[in-house]
Amino acid sequence: MSQRRVAYVLKMYPRFSETFVLNELLELERQGVYLHVFSLKRPNDGIAHADVRQVRARVTYVPESLPALVWAQRAMLRRRPLRLLRILLRAVRKRRFESAKHVLQAGALAPTVLEDGFDHVHAHFASAATSVALHASRLTDVPYSLTAHAKDIFLDSVRPSDLARKLGSARFAVTVSDFNAQYLRPLANGTRIVRIYNGLDLERFTRNGAPRDRPPLVLGLGRLIEKKGFADLVRACAILAADATDFRCAIIGKGPLADELQELVDRLGVADRVSLLGPLPREGLLRLYPRASVFAAPCVVGADGNRDGLPTVLIEAMALGVPVVATPVTGIPELVEHEVTGLLVPERDPAALAAAIRRLLTDDQLVQRLTAAARARVEDRFDLERNVAELRRLFEESPA
Repeated sequence: MSQRRVAYVLKMYPRFSETFVLNELLELERQGVYLHVFSLKRPNDGIAHADVRQVRARVTYVPESLPALVWAQRAMLRRRPLRLLRILLRAVRKRRFESAKHVLQAGALAPTVLEDGFDHVHAHFASAATSVALHASRLTDVPYSLTAHAKDIFLDSVRPSDLARKLGSARFAVTVSDFNAQYLRPLANGTRIVRIYNGLDLERFTRNGAPRDRPPLVLGLGRLIEKKGFADLVRACAILAADATDFRCAIIGKGPLADELQELVDRLGVADRVSLLGPLPREGLLRLYPRASVFAAPCVVGADGNRDGLPTVLIEAMALGVPVVATPVTGIPELVEHEVTGLLVPERDPAALAAAIRRLLTDDQLVQRLTAAARARVEDRFDLERNVAELRRLFEESPA
C-alpha cells in the first residue's frame, strides 16, 4: 500500500501539556505515515519539549485575524468557489459566527490538502479543530476523523447535538478510554467509535532503579487548574504534616490557579513541605519521576463539568515504577485498579488522599506489589507502537 498522507488539525502546536499528541506524531512518522500539521493558533507556552525537534512534519499556522483569513480564501475561491460560499453562507444565515470562522480556517488549509494529495484529515479534540476538519472535508471530499479526549466531551458548554453532528460526519472517531467510548456511542449516529489508549515509548519509559529522595518525595504533575485536584493534594499534605509524616511534596506545572494554590500552601503552614516548581520539559521529568516515592493525581470533576480523560502523567509514573494514588474519574480506573495497580480514593477527600499517601510511604511490600502490576498493565494496554499501529490501520482503511 502506498504511503498514507494525513493532515493533522490541532488547535495549538506544539502545546506543552499535550505530550500525547507529540508521541502520536512521532510514532506515526516512524511507522511510515506522511504528516502535515495545521495549527489554528501559534504556541504561547514559552517552553517546549526537546522531542518537538524530532517531528519531521511540515507545520502550517492558519491565519488568526479575520482579514488574513478572508485573504487566505483566494485559492479555494479559484478551485471551488460555489462550495465554499454555500458552506459559509449556511453558517452566516444561522448566525453561527464561530462556525463561519471555522469555515474560513478550513478554506485556508483546504487547498494544501487538495494540492498535496492528502488521503485523510484528522483532528485532536472534538471542539474547534474538529469543526475545521469537518468543513475541510466538505470542501475537499477528503474524509476526516477525530480523537475525543475529555474537556471537549464533558464540559457543560458542549452541546450534545453539536457533538453528534461532528461524530456523525466523521469516517471514524477515536477516544482515549472505554468510559468515553460508552458515552459517545449513543451520539455517534452509527459512526465507528474506537478506544485507543494514549501510549508511551516503553523503551524510554522503563524502570531504572534510581534511589528515592530523602525525605520521601510526593510528586504531582499537571496544569494548575481545578480538574487536577491539587488543592486537595495541598490539604492532604497539611494532614500528613500534622501527623509528623516524613515527606516533601513537589507540584510541577503552571496555570491560572498558581497564586491561589500558593496562598493555600501558606495559609495551611506547609510551605516547608510543599513547593510549586513551575513547568518542566519531559527530559527533566524523566530525571525527576524516579526520585519520587509517590505520584498523586487527585483529579476531580470541575464545577463546569471539565475533567481529565486518562492523564498521560499517570501512565508515565506507573511505567517508571512510581506507586500512584488517584481518583476514579472518567477512564482512570481502566489504568489504576484499586489495590492492584495503585490506590484509588474518592475525589475531593483530602483525608482519604493523605491516608493513601501514608500507606505508600510506609508499606514497602504494598509498593512492590502495586508497581510490578502497574508496569505490567502499562505494557499490556499502553504501548505506543502497538496503539499507534491501530490508528494507522484506521487511516489505511480510509479510501485513498
